[in-house]
Amino acid sequence: MCGRFTLTKNREDVAQAFGLHGDPLGQVPEFPARYNIAPSQPVGVIVEDRNSSKRELRLMVWGLIPSWAKDPSIGAKLINARSETVTEKPSFRAAFKYRRCLIPADGFYEWQKAQGGPKQPFYFSMAGSGLFAFAGLWESWNDIETCTILTTSAHSLLQTIHDRMPVILQSDDYARWLNPRLQNARDLKELLQPYPNEFMEAIPVSTRVNSAKFDDALCIKPL
Repeated sequence: MCGRFTLTKNREDVAQAFGLHGDPLGQVPEFPARYNIAPSQPVGVIVEDRNSSKRELRLMVWGLIPSWAKDPSIGAKLINARSETVTEKPSFRAAFKYRRCLIPADGFYEWQKAQGGPKQPFYFSMAGSGLFAFAGLWESWNDIETCTILTTSAHSLLQTIHDRMPVILQSDDYARWLNPRLQNARDLKELLQPYPNEFMEAIPVSTRVNSAKFDDALCIKPL
């Protein structure tokens, strides 16, 4: 699964990395460096406009609330969507078909079980600390836009810590994933694979990240 992640780069870096040309961020305030993004918090989400095909960055709440939901608290249970079953679940079917998105990040956390003690958090990032994008879905509920992160089986670097990981898309696949006119489930699900582990690195970090009230560079400081 993916329950915490980071985005420490500024919006100009995000615009350059994800092809947001011109001034698509004019309606979005500057966002601070985030070292411990948690569910129910606002996150930056990139979508493609169906009419203009331009990419936009929006702020959405992490935790998808289906359009048909009567109680918004369901979002707390829908921070992740399993890629293997995403087309079967009523909560995600329509979003997978019509509302796919990129969720920019530069790292994420996962916890390793420990015998007789607290779980040990690890921080996963790209070698070189570059930006990447999770495959996401989004929905609109009573004028609130919300999102979820797709997950898949873990690659070998992560398997000793957890059996699931977020889907990280290859940059060459961004356009294909975002295109709202592409709706072939089989073709789209081909993109939802474990990211090659040779391009990633993992470090153990402090249990400080366990609390969402801590959101600073100490969260990613190696032990």
